[in-house]
Amino acid sequence: MLDTVDFWQAMLNSIIVSTVCAVSVVFFSTLAGYAFAKLQFRGSNALMAFVVLTMAVPVQLAMVPLFILMRDYNLLDTLAAVALPTLVTAFGVFFMRQYLVDAVPTELIEAARVDGCTQIRTFWTVAMPAARPAMAILFLFTFMQVWTDYMWPLVALQKTETLQLALDRLALTGQGQTTDYALVLAGTGMATIPLLLLFVVAGRQLVAGIMQGAVKG
Repeated sequence: MLDTVDFWQAMLNSIIVSTVCAVSVVFFSTLAGYAFAKLQFRGSNALMAFVVLTMAVPVQLAMVPLFILMRDYNLLDTLAAVALPTLVTAFGVFFMRQYLVDAVPTELIEAARVDGCTQIRTFWTVAMPAARPAMAILFLFTFMQVWTDYMWPLVALQKTETLQLALDRLALTGQGQTTDYALVLAGTGMATIPLLLLFVVAGRQLVAGIMQGAVKG
């Protein structure tokens, strides 16, 4: 399997894309979720409803517009083309909004403002610590979603290899019209190792955050 494709480079590229997307989704979703949950501004309910409605649009409908957009910006066959569509997700915004509504008391935010904290400092010192368990879950979900997304990388990439392209090429290495399933299963098994390691590391942080919140409560 390692002699057939450049598997380690493909895994490194997938780790880079998945990590960048997960960090971006967690950061921007937490910011937007905090704004929708705790800030009063005109049209917040309508905007939140629009964000939720976008989740009803099938992902397949965006393939052609995204491909045209990446082509116009000369980003095809780059890791940026794979990462850009997933830097912010509607599910992440909705998830963090629902969590922060109850996790951060409004009285605590008002007390921070009385003490002279700016909006950014209030978010950083009050909302972020309370949101850590939800941020860990969202990071896991987003990383896993990007890691297992098979369709869009095959559309956007040709030569730049990620795990999706590596597994696709392994499936095409059989003689004639057959597929060498031993190569495909070997690559699939290797591709699950980073996910297992991430669940071990992030799972501990998730349990620690939940227990810390329970003790404080």
